[in-house]
Amino acid sequence: MSARAAKKVSPARKNRIKQVVVGFDGELLKAPFVLRCGALLIDYILLVSIPVISLLLGRLNGEDGARLLNNEINNAGWVITLLFGLTNFIIFPMFSGQTVGKMIVGLQIASLDGSNPGFLSLILRHFVGYPLTLLTGGLGFIISAFTKKGRSLHDYIGGTIVVYGKKKVNRKIKAKPKKAKGRKKRKPRIRKKAQNA
Repeated sequence: MSARAAKKVSPARKNRIKQVVVGFDGELLKAPFVLRCGALLIDYILLVSIPVISLLLGRLNGEDGARLLNNEINNAGWVITLLFGLTNFIIFPMFSGQTVGKMIVGLQIASLDGSNPGFLSLILRHFVGYPLTLLTGGLGFIISAFTKKGRSLHDYIGGTIVVYGKKKVNRKIKAKPKKAKGRKKRKPRIRKKAQNA
């Protein structure tokens, strides 16, 4: 196949779409403190319930003592807890901006410009910001009740904000697709009728 033919066969470029959030204002959309507490409580209950259920299942299976802590059911429970934690705190917020708890109460994590947060900002928020918030005895979380935009310590560290509301998105196309090359359309012929006189 020649290079010329290969160009004709290659697929067209995909459009690159950038999301632009319209009218985003963190002060107007700030999440109520009570809903933030509720979302955190739901996430915590879900995360802790998995190893507790695996321990109970191991106990019902007749295990106790050291065998209870070292059986397959308990180990599977910890693996599931780890996978759920990574999914709930990193993957879900990266794509939807919400953890399971935030989905239930209607909150959303957003970057300061209103778009979904990136991977690095979520890592900083959840694995650096949350432990620092806990080390302050919860004061890092309580400050969200008193700031204008409702940001906690982990929000400041991750460069995020938690909002209550839907966002309206305009999509801008970055690259225009190439026009397909093919046969040109012919103009329709107009036939003149011969006038017989």
